[in-house]
Amino acid sequence: QVDRYLYHMRLSDDVLLDVMARFQAEMVKGLGKDTNPTATVKMLPSFVRSLPDGTEKGEFLAVDLGGSQFRAHQVKVFDDGKQSSQLESKFYPSPKEVIQGNGAELFDYIADCLVDFMETKNLKHKKLPLGFTFSFPCKQTKLDKGVLLSWTKHFKVRGVQDTDVVSSLRKALQKHKASFDIDLDVLALVNDTVGTMMTCGYDDPRCEVGVIIGTGTNACYMEEMRHIDLVEGDEGRMCINTEWGAFGDDGALDDLRTEFDRELDLGSLNPGKQLFEKMISGLYLGELVRLILLKMTKEGLLFNGKVSTALLTKGKIEMKHVSAMEKYKEGLSNTKEILTELNLFPSEEDCIAVQHVCTIVSFRSANLCAAALAAILTRLRENKKLLRMRTTVGIDGGLYKTHPQYAKRLHKVVRRLVPNCDVRFLLSLSGSGKGAAMVTAVAYRLAAQRNKIDATLAPFLLSLETLREVKNKMRTELEYGLKRETQASATVKMLPTYVCGTPDGTEKGKFLALDLGGTNFRVLLVKIRSGRRRSVQMYNKIFAIPLEIMQGTGEELFDHIVQCIADFLEYMGIKGARLPLGFTFSFPCRQASIDKGTLVGWTKGFKATDCEGEDVVDMLREAIRRRNEFDLDIVAVVNDTVGTMMTCGYEDPNCEIGLIAGTGSNVCYMEDMKNIEIVEGNEGKMCINTEWGGFGDNGCIDNIRTKYDKEVDEGSLNPGKQRYEKMTSGMYLGEIVRQILIDLTKQGLLFRGQISESLRKRGIFETKFLSQIESDRLALLQVRRILQQLGLDSTCDDSIIVKEVCGAVSKRAAQLCGAGLAAIVEKKREDRGVEHLQITVGVDGTLYKLHPHFSRVLQETVKELAPQCDVTFMLSEDGSGKGAALITAVAKRLHNVGQK
Repeated sequence: QVDRYLYHMRLSDDVLLDVMARFQAEMVKGLGKDTNPTATVKMLPSFVRSLPDGTEKGEFLAVDLGGSQFRAHQVKVFDDGKQSSQLESKFYPSPKEVIQGNGAELFDYIADCLVDFMETKNLKHKKLPLGFTFSFPCKQTKLDKGVLLSWTKHFKVRGVQDTDVVSSLRKALQKHKASFDIDLDVLALVNDTVGTMMTCGYDDPRCEVGVIIGTGTNACYMEEMRHIDLVEGDEGRMCINTEWGAFGDDGALDDLRTEFDRELDLGSLNPGKQLFEKMISGLYLGELVRLILLKMTKEGLLFNGKVSTALLTKGKIEMKHVSAMEKYKEGLSNTKEILTELNLFPSEEDCIAVQHVCTIVSFRSANLCAAALAAILTRLRENKKLLRMRTTVGIDGGLYKTHPQYAKRLHKVVRRLVPNCDVRFLLSLSGSGKGAAMVTAVAYRLAAQRNKIDATLAPFLLSLETLREVKNKMRTELEYGLKRETQASATVKMLPTYVCGTPDGTEKGKFLALDLGGTNFRVLLVKIRSGRRRSVQMYNKIFAIPLEIMQGTGEELFDHIVQCIADFLEYMGIKGARLPLGFTFSFPCRQASIDKGTLVGWTKGFKATDCEGEDVVDMLREAIRRRNEFDLDIVAVVNDTVGTMMTCGYEDPNCEIGLIAGTGSNVCYMEDMKNIEIVEGNEGKMCINTEWGGFGDNGCIDNIRTKYDKEVDEGSLNPGKQRYEKMTSGMYLGEIVRQILIDLTKQGLLFRGQISESLRKRGIFETKFLSQIESDRLALLQVRRILQQLGLDSTCDDSIIVKEVCGAVSKRAAQLCGAGLAAIVEKKREDRGVEHLQITVGVDGTLYKLHPHFSRVLQETVKELAPQCDVTFMLSEDGSGKGAALITAVAKRLHNVGQK
């Protein structure tokens, strides 16, 4: 009979999966900026961004308003490696005149209780951080600011709705400050559900969901910031307080609500509101049972049709009665006793029927709760892009704790609805008290951490003033390098390249190009056409240079290069032709003519012996002679930076500057011959290879070098050399990041204070990882994966910090590079004597091309520091290959013109 009568309260798994899908849709609605105003599930940001990590310590106070009693707590958290804490609490009544009076009285009452608590615990002389657990829907804009949206759970205090409850509490405490000598700092406003998650999170780091099933019901979980439209920023996670009690207030659950649910709602303090809560929470279960029993009795199905006054009285059956009646062994005798107290004289059949009604009502509550929780777990799993997920749910509340069957039923249904989640349910001990203290402790820890991280990264933040200073110093060094008497001691070498013109479009013919400048070596055949069908065709082959050859003898290196050329000529079938060749040699060279280049010193990891101070063209010719298989006309030795400028100059005649921002960093530009004192002649222009990587080797930028720059420099192949390059080029940025990460880990701010083996390895942090980590499209999950590939097991918070470190290092590199470039474009403007300069810079290099922000920051810095110059940046296509061939072609053209 009862089953037939309550048929609509029995929910199949299909119905529950449907409820789960509906709740998921509501969550999405609540998170969206445009859809949130009409969403019933409000998805309130809690501004709790981090779970406990076990390093929290200190003494905290917490107050807890929201249940049948008001509580004050003192929590001590010990950093003893055992994650232990100590909680002392005192309970105070919640008088009806306070919880249904006015706001000022409520907050004065809370302050009075706190004063009493501090007196009993002898804490009055201490200034302690306070966490305020306020278990009602609040719209938070900060961790310590929350506006009450609406009262729930029998509370109805006037003048509090739509006001900030923290400032009301602060005002009340301020009044007590002088008279009672107390000094409290309200650090965090916490919902009891969030408190539950945080308490359990202290004991189990996997806990990222909190659920309360008691007088009221609610759930919270850690959501990805990128999905929370209501809060600025995309980094990391934040705990979302779902306020799921209002699910269905828009009619979404009308097909599942029974006549009893409707009747109960009409008789409540807030009709039409919190409809899901009214089907689930302990506050309403007893009332639902009463309404069902009343109707069944009226229809003669129970108690011989006799309705007692108690059965007609609202609130006579409570949650504790329902729990007692459903007890496994003594349930029937409890039922008889409870019904007799209500002046109902039950037969045994009546007792069995009433017990069955209780089971159906409480089972429906567990089922609905499980469906909504399953929706949250599914969302978490999808956010993490996992097929299977292990997680922990922190749980609290009288119904869950005291009802004999509730927890078991809930666990079973959740596991059935989400078979791909391994869920552990962890009972929270004093979630709302200890939890508020944990939130406060975490906030305290994060604030201290933030200060330390800011202090570590502060030296990387360069003011506009500092950047102007760098620009001016670079300008001074450029001038030193051009002057005969200071050139020898100049750090920026300003090497003449003997490239005296840029392409004019008449270049044509077949040319060979060699490109040596990194771990790979290329040989190219370049066919240039002029006239209407102007084009450049290229064929190339890449050869590796083994480390033992990079760091062996000069003879071995050049024999290896010639071996590669022979392979290529064979491959292209052109071994017999004596083609003009341009040799891109991307290391500092002092040139006496276009086809003579003396190596000043190796960079970029090369260390071949007997090369420095030698002419590299002669060494190449020697090696060709030794092989005695073919001959080549070596026309030009070319720096890759010059090649970059020439490639862009072929497309845009306005291009007179070349910039490389890749493994290394360098700039070249067309300088007036009259300014180049170390080369004879005053007519025309010549390209100057600045070799600006050495800027600062005389100590002129020591004021901006950090301890990390010094560590990277000391551990490099050429300590004390190329200091500017070590702050701006791809080869070193990852190493700077690694040094900072080690320091932050030593300070206990990263990777739980553990320096892993891989973090100790030099060069593990390649610059490509910086580019990947800083990509805006990358979720933190992917950042964590990159760090895992590097053997760094990171939390979500670690990933945010690593991303921030990468950002600081690469931004400084781009700004410093921009300051150097600004010095050059300003010099060009002044030399031309114009008010406004329009010029193009040809750019190449992986850092510029692949890093998500480098090029933008560089361009912004140049604009800021050289406002009278209109600079266009043009990406070079293969400056070292095509550029070398174009230089060779221009040199041939100019040579022929000279001969004529």
